[in-house]
Amino acid sequence: MSIKDIELPVPGEQFKLEILENYPPKVGKKRQKQIVINQIGADDSVPEILANTRTAPGIISMRGCAYAGCKGVVLGPTRDILQITHGPIGCGFYSWLTRRNKTRPKTLADTNYMTYALSTDLQEDEIVFGGEKKLMAAIDEAVALFHPRAIGIFATCPVGLIGDDVHAVARAAEEKYPDINIFGFSCEGYKGVSQSAGHHIANNKVFTDVVGQLDTPKEGKFRLNILGEYNIGGDAFEIERIAEGCGVTLHSTFSGNSVYDEFASAHTADLNVVMCHRSINYLAEMMETKYGIPWFKVNLVGAAATAKSFRKIASFFDDAALLKQTNDFIDKELVEVEKVQAILRPRCEGKKALLFVGGSRAHHYQELLREIGVETIAAGYEFAHRDDYEGRQVLPNIIVDADSRNIEELTVTADETRYNPRLTPERQASMEAAGFTMNDYRGMMPEMANGSLVIDDCNQYEMEKLIEYYKPDLVCAGVKEKYVVQKQGIPMKQLHSYDYMGPFAGFVGAVNFYKEIDRLINSSAFRFTKAPWDESPELSATYNN
Repeated sequence: MSIKDIELPVPGEQFKLEILENYPPKVGKKRQKQIVINQIGADDSVPEILANTRTAPGIISMRGCAYAGCKGVVLGPTRDILQITHGPIGCGFYSWLTRRNKTRPKTLADTNYMTYALSTDLQEDEIVFGGEKKLMAAIDEAVALFHPRAIGIFATCPVGLIGDDVHAVARAAEEKYPDINIFGFSCEGYKGVSQSAGHHIANNKVFTDVVGQLDTPKEGKFRLNILGEYNIGGDAFEIERIAEGCGVTLHSTFSGNSVYDEFASAHTADLNVVMCHRSINYLAEMMETKYGIPWFKVNLVGAAATAKSFRKIASFFDDAALLKQTNDFIDKELVEVEKVQAILRPRCEGKKALLFVGGSRAHHYQELLREIGVETIAAGYEFAHRDDYEGRQVLPNIIVDADSRNIEELTVTADETRYNPRLTPERQASMEAAGFTMNDYRGMMPEMANGSLVIDDCNQYEMEKLIEYYKPDLVCAGVKEKYVVQKQGIPMKQLHSYDYMGPFAGFVGAVNFYKEIDRLINSSAFRFTKAPWDESPELSATYNN
């Protein structure tokens, strides 16, 4: 039975009506387009959803800012690009290891800057008179202390408001230190509507200033880059293990457990696979245009999805020995996975989950939950665009608005000397005829059940109403939602940083996740939890004139 044949008995329309009635008319009109009851057509068509639009002022959103997307998500996991936050210290602390991006240097001699949070710590007088001199002084100090290969400078909101030019400072610093690649990111928090803008800004600068700086390929056959894997809780370590077991050479991961040289020579690989579509699809497209590297979407969360993805990678390279090694390795790994599934599925079968996480995780984790019988009845993204929900076929119909124009669109052309199409037109045509898709993403909604609820940019009020209506057995969301959910007696799994656990990717990660969800769902502790606002209702008062 396919996912489109499932009909969920959920009160979606009733929930939507009550939510909209409680909003002011203007807000309700907008939210109506962002709350959708999923219906999958015979041609896999789904309803249109409004996404990538600004949050209504006053609503407590689950979103982050553009700075968080640029520095915290995309560049944060790199271990030898020295990162300087130009702004108040709070912004630097906010992006300091909060996502638990692990790293593991190959030798003890390797440099590692993951434990450092470098900031110019702007004070009031620098906000008034400018902070460019302080930024240059910070770069001088950082070079003296660390002697890095590269330095990234990240602009925060006050820096953009007062007009400090981080790019001019970066150019001046490069003249002073010609052996160091120094570049700036105009990733002020207010750019765009969410952290998605920061992803785009990071993609652009990494593409123009890092990728292509080194032409030395990594040793090994069947070389590929994984884009959009950030090694939260050790996910990339597990993926590296699987890649080695399958016989492919992982050239670089953007950007979990990564190093500068791997980024700089990433254009020498023969394939890009995209994990988190929203955060890094731009880089995949630009690398294909400039260097001829093809790409396709993968999902490395969930045992079945991981197996399918690595088999597709092996099929791309069209090598019988590689395909056999991949299949043998996967078959061996699935023995333990299926053993744990058989034990835990009866304990979790029929449970209901809400899933609201940024990027592709709200999509990928539905499959992982389904493997132990947990059905996702409502889901949504924090910072998605329509193509993340409906699939990339809607891209030509998306209207570019003023917020999207804040982000520079690069004009990319084929490199005169290094453009090398990895697929001949004949090979690509034969692959497509055999059903092998490239440059594609179906989106989340075609793989959700009919009647399930899809909410873009869900907020705290709507989350509380979702719990009231759906009475879920599990909620998976971010740290801002965690404690509000738990106080209502609902098990909550925090999927931004895994609550100090992991990995959850790959085969070992699937087993870890099954056990963790079973522990949460079948724990009796949550049944005895009562929300403090139920025990001590809000006090009412009267005022004397």
